[in-house]
Amino acid sequence: MVCIGLYWFALVCTGFGAEQVLPSPAVWCQAQSGTRSYGPVFEEQPSHTLFPEGSAEEKVTLGCRARANPPATYRWKMNGTELKLEPDSRYRLVAGDLVISNPVKAKDSGSYQCVATNSRGTVVSREASLRFGFLQEFSAEERDPVKITEGWGVMFTCSPPPHYPGLSYRWLLNEFPNFIPADGRRFISQTTGNLYIAKTEASDLGNYSCFATSHMDFITKSVFSKFSRLSLAAEDARQFPPSIKARFPADTYALAGQLVTLECFAFGNPVPRIKWRKLDGPQSSKWIGSEPLLQIQHAGFEDEGTYECEAENAKGRDTHQGRIIIHAQPDWLDVISDTEADIGSDLRWSCVASGKPRPTVRWLRDGQPLTSQNRIEVSGGELRFSKLVLEDSGMYQCVAENKHGTVYASAELTVQALAPDFRLNPVKRLIPAARSGKVIIPCQPRAAPKATVLWTKGTELLVNSSRRLDSMIQICCCFPEFYQWEFPNAQHEQIFYPSFVWLLSLCRVTITADGTLILQNISKSDEGKYTCFAENFMGKANSTGILSVRGPPGPPGGVVVRDIGDTSVQLSWSRGFDNHSPIARYLIEARTLLSSQWKQMRTNPVNIEGNAETAQVVNLIPWMDYEFRVLASNILGIGEPSLPSSKIRTKEAAPTVAPSGLGGGGGAPNELIITWTPTLRDYQNGDGFGYIVSFRRKGSQEWLRARVPHAESLHFVYRNESIAPYTPFEVKIKAYNRKGEGPESLTATVYSAEEEPKAAPYRVTAKSVLSSEMDVSWEPVEQGEVTGVLLGYEIRYWKDGDKEEAADRVRTAGLVTSAHVTGLNPNTDYHVSVRAYNRAGTGPPSPSTNVTTTRPPPKRPPGNISWTFSGSTVSIKWDPVVAKADESAVTGYKMLYRQDSHSAPTLYLASKSHIDIPIPEDFTHAFVQIRVTGPGGDGTPAEVHILRNSGTSMMVEDSGTRPAPHIVVITTNSLLMVALISSLEL
Repeated sequence: MVCIGLYWFALVCTGFGAEQVLPSPAVWCQAQSGTRSYGPVFEEQPSHTLFPEGSAEEKVTLGCRARANPPATYRWKMNGTELKLEPDSRYRLVAGDLVISNPVKAKDSGSYQCVATNSRGTVVSREASLRFGFLQEFSAEERDPVKITEGWGVMFTCSPPPHYPGLSYRWLLNEFPNFIPADGRRFISQTTGNLYIAKTEASDLGNYSCFATSHMDFITKSVFSKFSRLSLAAEDARQFPPSIKARFPADTYALAGQLVTLECFAFGNPVPRIKWRKLDGPQSSKWIGSEPLLQIQHAGFEDEGTYECEAENAKGRDTHQGRIIIHAQPDWLDVISDTEADIGSDLRWSCVASGKPRPTVRWLRDGQPLTSQNRIEVSGGELRFSKLVLEDSGMYQCVAENKHGTVYASAELTVQALAPDFRLNPVKRLIPAARSGKVIIPCQPRAAPKATVLWTKGTELLVNSSRRLDSMIQICCCFPEFYQWEFPNAQHEQIFYPSFVWLLSLCRVTITADGTLILQNISKSDEGKYTCFAENFMGKANSTGILSVRGPPGPPGGVVVRDIGDTSVQLSWSRGFDNHSPIARYLIEARTLLSSQWKQMRTNPVNIEGNAETAQVVNLIPWMDYEFRVLASNILGIGEPSLPSSKIRTKEAAPTVAPSGLGGGGGAPNELIITWTPTLRDYQNGDGFGYIVSFRRKGSQEWLRARVPHAESLHFVYRNESIAPYTPFEVKIKAYNRKGEGPESLTATVYSAEEEPKAAPYRVTAKSVLSSEMDVSWEPVEQGEVTGVLLGYEIRYWKDGDKEEAADRVRTAGLVTSAHVTGLNPNTDYHVSVRAYNRAGTGPPSPSTNVTTTRPPPKRPPGNISWTFSGSTVSIKWDPVVAKADESAVTGYKMLYRQDSHSAPTLYLASKSHIDIPIPEDFTHAFVQIRVTGPGGDGTPAEVHILRNSGTSMMVEDSGTRPAPHIVVITTNSLLMVALISSLEL
């Protein structure tokens, strides 16, 4: 293998071979020139045109103008066929406009399209129709007279003559211009032209003529029919209910954004009133118009639905319903735009249109239909190119159409083949970088196809650290002396290496897919000239920048402390190195003997400018040992700190903070105990630190003061025989040192020592609950007899024959007046008394009361358990348990039933020794526990496993005493109670 050259290797890697066809010289010259050419872009397109027959105008002009460079030439199509614009033809071209002289309906009515072309491509305009407007005369035949009973309704038919476009209608009565007004009794349909009279009156006698008007752009023409005479028969006019005669269609189709009109008019006597409603939604705020008309401005899809017209008078009502269905012309949601793409690349274009019905999308290239072929795939609104070639350049259009219209979108595709060019985007000339930071150097020449990029630092090739070296480079590394490497810069220098390329660092260099060079963990050795070489099959180019490594400033030196005060000092220092970036500001940090952690300090000035070498440090703690250090910063960050200054101690000052945590209370009789939180060293401010306590009885005017030396002190005890129990005192505290006294704290209330309660609870009752439990209740003592804060009550209970001193004790907390006592012996007499207690102790006992616990439940479990199945029920029986003389009576049985180990258990209560349990059809087995229950509690359970094919007990065991279940829900009848419980065990 021979290393031919660096750029050959790059071309092989990117897949460009010698077989690539170069662009023609003309295309190459155009690409390199400064002028910009572009394909036609319509600025004016033909519009639908209505030409009145018989007009004095002698021509029709369809406009077309396109912006293009070079300028566009124009052609026209009629009904898809290109027009021949010959000198003696009635068709001529004026700029891009098509002018038709003496237009004739038979020859010129149709659809027209403008075609604009230049050397970049061709586009076609939207289609525009040319139609001819006309209005013929009414028939000359006489119209039949109409005779009707007065008070009845009547309709006159207009039967307009042939016409285009639509007409507006009015009616004449007897003579011109006596037009019939539109009122609630008479209505002229603008759909059919018919005249409706809901209830005829004597004033309606006369001759009627339909007056039709056509509005054709700049011409208005009107015609009127022969007269039809109305005569009325005189009879007693009777009233009759409404009958709707003018009805809107069952389905009315309209385009979104247009005005929708529904007509509804009824005969009736009295004249009916017309009301409108939407049956499947709210009334729109866009409704306008008078009673016979419902008009919706700018209709939208929300206006679709079923509408009802109701005609009503005193004799009845009539209704008519119909739907409004909204359609929409195509409208672009996403269109193509002019695109420049590299030769050999892929391209995807998309056009998306809305509309109803859903539009179809087709594609044109240079005005011709485009279908899937070779590298081009057409799929509805998507157009995909694979590996673009120069011949793909041109003008493209996507066309969306439904039965209501067509929209066009155009864009130019330019496939580029350009040699790399750095003139618009060179490598940055000067590249600053932060030490230990990261620098990103883009290499983005204009090139098509995308250029292969290589980077050098000076004469060293930089290799991407994340990319494996291929075998060719490995061979060249082994035998560097045999290879000559040519770097294609402007001078075409040949550089010979005594050894192959050094990698800058295997872990610090990244060259991204777009050619961007990223250097990590920058150091001073990375400074130098960096060059990006770019090449494709069209040519090569390079661009160079110089990297300058900068960093945060070095440490300042010579930190000196002077002018030491109680809360401030003056610092000075000398400047350190700025490391190629000016020092912006300084920071000052300090630490105390209480903490080894450095903290930023407040200074004067607040912001220390980069040219300063002295500053005052403020807000220091008096009588505190400090060390200081200075740090400099610039735009690249904060530098290393200076060496610490020598230790100094700020001057002393009087305390500035009052001690916290002021409180107290308790102690022996005739004592007042005051407590506080000792002040930390940070707030002592000087030597000789202590506390001054002030106190007085609440309501007294004179304060007593006491000095308590030592910072560690945390309480003061005042003894005086005159202090009554639980007397409130006002107390406050402040600190002092040898520089003076500090501020006083807020006043707090502290009570002197308490005394045991003087009164006993009364009306004490005790009731046995189970064989080992009882409930005790009492009436509370009065608060005024507690002489302190009542903490609760103490219940003492002892067996009959024992002394009270041997009593067991249970204490309650707070103001509760009952307690539940457990752990008693069955069938035993007890004495019970209750006392109040506070922090000073317990008060006198209440008179004792007596209680006898119940006998224990029978210990024997039920035996001889058996069961039988009957349909959806299992019947379970067992031998009754009979209580002994020293046991409590049996009042019933508890059975815990569970289908399996995963299902929730069910508790059944039975008064006799049998029970019927409902079971599911797929029952196979169940687990059951049965035990007695009574006033002494629950007995020992018997456990059994019930099987479908067995009727005797599979297992009976004495499970010992187990805790009673927690019952969640319970229902009751005469023999059976059912409850869901939280555990299988009883």
